[in-house]
Amino acid sequence: MPAFAYQALDANGRTCRGVLQGDTARAVRGSLRERGLSPLAVEEVAGDRGSRGLFASRGLGGAQLALLTRQLATLIGAGLPIDEALAALSEQSDGERQRALTVALRARVMEGAALAQAMAEFPETFPDVYRASVAAGEQSGQLDTVLEKLADHAEARDALAQKLIGALAYPLLLTLVAAAVVTGLLAFVVPQIVSVFQGTGQALPLATRVLLAVSDFLRAWGWLLLLVLAGAVVGAALALRRDTIRHRWHATVLRLPLLGRLTRAANTARAARTLALLSGSAVPLLDALSITAQVVPNLPMREALRRAAVRVREGTAFARALADSGHFPPVALRLIASGERSGQLPRMLDQAARQQQRELERWLTALTTVLGPLVILIVGALVLFIVLAILLPIFEMNRMVK
Repeated sequence: MPAFAYQALDANGRTCRGVLQGDTARAVRGSLRERGLSPLAVEEVAGDRGSRGLFASRGLGGAQLALLTRQLATLIGAGLPIDEALAALSEQSDGERQRALTVALRARVMEGAALAQAMAEFPETFPDVYRASVAAGEQSGQLDTVLEKLADHAEARDALAQKLIGALAYPLLLTLVAAAVVTGLLAFVVPQIVSVFQGTGQALPLATRVLLAVSDFLRAWGWLLLLVLAGAVVGAALALRRDTIRHRWHATVLRLPLLGRLTRAANTARAARTLALLSGSAVPLLDALSITAQVVPNLPMREALRRAAVRVREGTAFARALADSGHFPPVALRLIASGERSGQLPRMLDQAARQQQRELERWLTALTTVLGPLVILIVGALVLFIVLAILLPIFEMNRMVK
């Protein structure tokens, strides 16, 4: 029985939305009228690719997906059938999007589809990694355990993203505020102060003349400078949409001293955690490598994973295949090799992911510790130059008076 999203008016004329199951849209309208509601629109809940109606899915956020997965794992682990677990989640769901999603999944399961097949209709919410793990869990009879691992995976990925944003937010905000303050001083404050000295006819010091030249340029051509900067940003964004240019840029980033190390750590942590999840869910290693390559943002490292899958198929050890690319940290490779030798690859992949995440957090902490004071020092030097450029003519005037 398919699910339908509706929009209706209640007895007080207020608009309400929800999701109902029914054989047809006409049957759902009848059910709404029996409840005292006047239906305005009724549309079948479709997948991410086809839905453009009342509750067009844009995917759930990382925290929402982790919570939904955790709740589903708890209910299934308690012995509830999948359809009943989804029904319970739809009843207690607060958001309309999540309610529509769980009702649609339940409808597909009630029609005889496996949970992974039902999730395949919502690829923006449930990526390949998620669906492959669920399919393996259904086949092995350990769906609740797999869902718990998926929830841990989603929470860890969301936590890492939040740490990255939090670490870079302060230096970026400080830089923007400092640039705005210095630009305001140069464009509006400095010309009014220095114009007093220009009227005296005395020769201005070099620093004052430089300050005036910069101020005049900003006032006359500041709009053009902003336009050029905006055009450069838009042009770079458009250029990076091309695979060849993006590949070159990603390769260049990997060669940079500090940024390359951070990029390797972030991508390795993501790849190792995804591989640990898939291999721990009984997904074959070759399939797991193929899926993992899709979730790694850096193109050279993505290609390295795909080449490693080919070499593993030919009989090469996984750690050796990764090591030959030169893109993955040695510590992670040693942990992976240890896992292959001991037969505990999922556990060692998880250890590698944790180690790389700790490495990333350590470098981010050091970077933000340095960047904050560095920006303050640069701004202080600029303000000092502005003050000296204003004070030097005053000192010259005092000397002439004496």
